[in-house]
Amino acid sequence: MKKYILLVLVSTLLITNNVKGQARGIKIGYIDMEYILEKVPNYAEAKNQLEQKAEKWKQEMEVKKSDISKLKEALKTEKVLLTKELIEERESEISFQENELTEYQQKKFGPNGELIVQKAVLVKPIQDQVFNAVQDIAEAKKYDFILDKSSDLTMLFAAKKHDLSERVILVLTRSEKREQMSKKQQKLEEEREKKQDMLDDNPEMSEKMKIAEERKAARLKMVEDKKLAAEEKRAEAEAKRKQILEDNLAKRNGKVSDKNTPDSNKTSTDTPKENTTTSNTVAEEKKAAAAEARRISLEERQKVIEDRKKAAEEKRLKTITDREAAKKAKEDAKNNKP
Repeated sequence: MKKYILLVLVSTLLITNNVKGQARGIKIGYIDMEYILEKVPNYAEAKNQLEQKAEKWKQEMEVKKSDISKLKEALKTEKVLLTKELIEERESEISFQENELTEYQQKKFGPNGELIVQKAVLVKPIQDQVFNAVQDIAEAKKYDFILDKSSDLTMLFAAKKHDLSERVILVLTRSEKREQMSKKQQKLEEEREKKQDMLDDNPEMSEKMKIAEERKAARLKMVEDKKLAAEEKRAEAEAKRKQILEDNLAKRNGKVSDKNTPDSNKTSTDTPKENTTTSNTVAEEKKAAAAEARRISLEERQKVIEDRKKAAEEKRLKTITDREAAKKAKEDAKNNKP
């Protein structure tokens, strides 16, 4: 009967909005309340605690059932030895404990039991948040109807693109995050959320932007690779030039030493080796210093490029947002025009 009433109500609303629907297609979405509740952290934690309580109650009931079974078994064994009065007394005790067990079961798991009551208390605040989020989404996205898939209303078919459950979860998560932010952070977060929502509502635009970003990143990487290769070649050429100069200087020093030293054979043999070793060490140190300077320069250049890229992206997103807002305002004005 309840399903029938809901179906009649929806049908009536559809007929009532038929005139509006001719100018603008009726927009219908749906949510899955059970799915949303499972994704809310606070609900999952509280539900786990409630399930632990229910498990404890079940264990207590099992203990009572075991005690009753033992009484019945003892009575069955000793019945031939007992008087009629004792048998009736034992049976009365068993009956009393069985009634007590039934009352306990109803108290904990009955239609108005603690489990049902605590579930309702647990779900209500989250349901209120979900209803508020659904209302905000409906007003912002101009939905005519939003149904609950997990309710008694039977949905014979529901296209995934009309499922707003993830959007509702996103709204709830954002609300929780905003509570921990300053006013300035909240404002920045709202702007970022608007841009993200715009991209979510325009998957084609989002995909195009993604492809454009990938191409841009590939171009920047190619340019950086070329610059890095050129820097390495210049560094190698500079190191080679310095090595040649140092070798020539070492050779000249060796010839002067030959002329001024009596033991010319020994000096001419040892001095060039020592000079060559020293020059190689100096060359390696200079090469390492040049490489470190080149690395720092590349990092600084990369940071400048990233900053420019970020600024350009923010400017582009703002331009797109303003353009979409102007387009939407124009369409709204057109639709509201008598």
